[in-house]
Amino acid sequence: MLRSRRIADRWFLNDIEDEQRLSFLQSVAKKVDNENSQDAYVYALVAVAQAKLDLEELDAARKDLDTAERILDSFDSVENVVHAAFYDANAIYYQRKMDFSNYYRTALLYLACIDLNAMTPEERHKRAYHLSIAALVSTSIYNFGELLLHPILDVLAKSEHAWMRDLLFAFNRGDLDAYDQLSDRVESNKLLKNNATHLRQKIYLSALTEAVFRRPPHDRTLTFATIAQETKVRPEEIEHLIMKALSLGLLRGTIDQVDGVAQITWVQPKVLDMKQIAAMRQRLLDWDSSVNQLGNWIESAGKDVWAA
Repeated sequence: MLRSRRIADRWFLNDIEDEQRLSFLQSVAKKVDNENSQDAYVYALVAVAQAKLDLEELDAARKDLDTAERILDSFDSVENVVHAAFYDANAIYYQRKMDFSNYYRTALLYLACIDLNAMTPEERHKRAYHLSIAALVSTSIYNFGELLLHPILDVLAKSEHAWMRDLLFAFNRGDLDAYDQLSDRVESNKLLKNNATHLRQKIYLSALTEAVFRRPPHDRTLTFATIAQETKVRPEEIEHLIMKALSLGLLRGTIDQVDGVAQITWVQPKVLDMKQIAAMRQRLLDWDSSVNQLGNWIESAGKDVWAA
């Protein structure tokens, strides 16, 4: 089905100039642009976009990728290799544009289309590193669950970037102490250092959501003083922090500005580490115990009623 495009793959193995490769791929795309081979056309068009990205022709590459996307959306099904190529090219584009949110999304979609074992260790490490950076500095990603659960992140565990993995988990559980311990590492990375203010706000927000999450649903009325203590945010900035969390959809609830109280009714779900799972288990045990105590009290207090 993708025979013509595979011819282009073999061409890539030759040591040719980017301009020549682009010209060849454009001819392949033109050749397969017919009603019966639209999947091959999309595959070739994505390769054209990749060649343009190599030439730093970002706007032209974007147009080709948008065209490919419109065609892909019209398919009922398509080979995985086509989707993989499409997401990979988009990830490269968004990385060049420093669009971290879209890079994160499309890079994960690419990984969902491929076998990780087919990647070299170096490529897996590179992907894990760039995904971690994108998750941290993105202005719209506050839940790293999909990345934290992805096996590609394990590549960092025994590398010089193991601290990056630790940093992601620190953010996930709102661990301010762990973040501070890794601050030197953050400073050593130019991109993270340039986004230090944003990262600090992000860890504060995570600390806030974690403070809410640790409490049972019936006990999520927090005073500003309590929030300040648990997030280490200055008292005068607490209201802004809560409003930020509400606007981002991390929390739902209301604020009583007069009494300095936040009533939280919902907190965004997150991936739990073992410590958080243990805390949840304890809450369930406490709940079970309180239910049993209530049942015993009702049974004892209502003996006469039951007897009647």
